[in-house]
Amino acid sequence: MNDGNRIPVIGFGTYAPEYVSTTDNEPATEVAIDVGFRHIDGAHMYQNEKEVGRAIQKKIADGTVKREDLFYTGKLWSTFHKPELVEPNVRQSLETLQLDYMDLFLIHWPFSLKAGGDFIPMDENGKYLLDTSTDLCAIWEAMEKCKDAGLLKSIGVSNFNRRQLEMILNKPSLKYKPVLNQVECHPYLNQSKLLEYCKSKDILLAGYSVLGSQRHKNWSDQSAPVLLEDPVLAENGKKYGKTPAHVAIRYQIQRGVVPVAKSYNPARIRENFKVFDFELTPEDMKTIDGINRNLRYVNLPIFASHPEYPFNEEY
Repeated sequence: MNDGNRIPVIGFGTYAPEYVSTTDNEPATEVAIDVGFRHIDGAHMYQNEKEVGRAIQKKIADGTVKREDLFYTGKLWSTFHKPELVEPNVRQSLETLQLDYMDLFLIHWPFSLKAGGDFIPMDENGKYLLDTSTDLCAIWEAMEKCKDAGLLKSIGVSNFNRRQLEMILNKPSLKYKPVLNQVECHPYLNQSKLLEYCKSKDILLAGYSVLGSQRHKNWSDQSAPVLLEDPVLAENGKKYGKTPAHVAIRYQIQRGVVPVAKSYNPARIRENFKVFDFELTPEDMKTIDGINRNLRYVNLPIFASHPEYPFNEEY
């Protein structure tokens, strides 16, 4: 990364929809570490830091890994966008996780919600309470201070578009550039323009929903095509004796994108890591590039009226 720290080339995602019990997070994270995942991607919003932290501590205690072998990513939720709330939120997450520091900490979304109370604050009429007064540069300064205090090794952003990245990069007296921007990224939304821009600024791109999405009813179009049923991915998989999921993950690694793969099924967690024993040819990569359709599975229209909602712009 541009600050000299290193990040594992593949991550294990810990987000779970509400129908998955948080008790499943602990064994899933343990399996991921056993299989070989060293990058654990979490967030305060996922409301499972306690379980993920327990799994990490268990794997350290039984000698599977040392703390320095692991790379933990956390995220600042949108109700903590007041600069004075950043450090307390970081410390709260660290305490819950039983960690002394996070390897990477991201601004989860560029839009802000009313501070305090619920993760998704609403008034008595069920109207979402957005906060349009927050300054992303002021949040960034608060994160720089947490890095200087040793609470965070590296800092970055998530779901930022080009304009929002430029806002941080052009900030007067910028101390640290974002090292990474984590966004939805898969063959149906390959983010080629954003990837090119980030590379030009020495910012890594990490991808979530790399296998499509769990198609959550609140933010996914239920009629959208299923990525892993795409014939191009199936054909490439057949060629190498691999699954469409392997091909989708390998595609990102070869583009220089850090894929964050998510599953609660132990067999699938093991499968998702088996991507280092084959390589796609330049022709394969070009064919997969060709199935891009700018299809976004994760859309949050309830926040679209916020001036910093990132998907109102091309990239």
